[in-house]
Amino acid sequence: MEGQGEIRLGTSAFTAAGWPGAFYPAGLKPSEYLSYYAQQFDTVEVDSTFYRVPNAATVRKWHTCTPQGFLFAAKAPLTITHERVLVDCEDELKGFLAAMEPLGEKLWPILFQLPYFNRQVFSNLEAFLERLVPFLVRLPRGQRFAVEIRNKNWLGPKLLDALRKRKVALTLIDHPWMPRPREWMARGDPITADFIYIRWLGDRKGIEKETKTWDKVIVNRERELEEWVEACRSFNQRSISVFAFANNHYAGHAPATVRLFQELWRKK
Repeated sequence: MEGQGEIRLGTSAFTAAGWPGAFYPAGLKPSEYLSYYAQQFDTVEVDSTFYRVPNAATVRKWHTCTPQGFLFAAKAPLTITHERVLVDCEDELKGFLAAMEPLGEKLWPILFQLPYFNRQVFSNLEAFLERLVPFLVRLPRGQRFAVEIRNKNWLGPKLLDALRKRKVALTLIDHPWMPRPREWMARGDPITADFIYIRWLGDRKGIEKETKTWDKVIVNRERELEEWVEACRSFNQRSISVFAFANNHYAGHAPATVRLFQELWRKK
């Protein structure tokens, strides 16, 4: 895709209920899924690492069955983000990064997906920054990181400056209680690194009332994706690379969401 900065599009995970026959050709072996996926998209967000650290053989296979130039984003373990909440987790982070080393040059952003924090956990943004900043300072250099914040009232100059000082990317998410793309911009410049991380998440509870089989689109997201096309073009024009990932909960079938974005991008 044209532009001063690159844009990479993929899905959150490369397997899901309903994908065989809808995305993957009928009869394709599960062991061949990632190789096929990498022929369709040029990046993937690995969701499984959020729940458990993969073994070396698994990570080596990810590397060998994807072509040169394919890139992985990986979610940091929930022990870091949800259980320890960024405290006393140096060993967990070190172990996770060591496990991901076989990906070599194919490993790009590591995502710290933080939950929504109520006032019992952090009374305000300042209390959260007292936890976040020391964690950011200890992050190893030479690896790209992104942080996802689900407290919309915290989005603003103080948070952005804290991320920018360590060149950690802010993650923009399309989620029912989070801002729309133009609102993100209105709260301050969301560019805090040389790339930006975007996640099209959608309303998980709402869509799961209708289906838990992700084989077709059940929500029309064209209008929302047009807004993201506009935002991504503005990022590219600033030589900022974009990593954007679609979740099945966004519209019902993540590969179709990526395809729709690609179509809208080409039209603009």
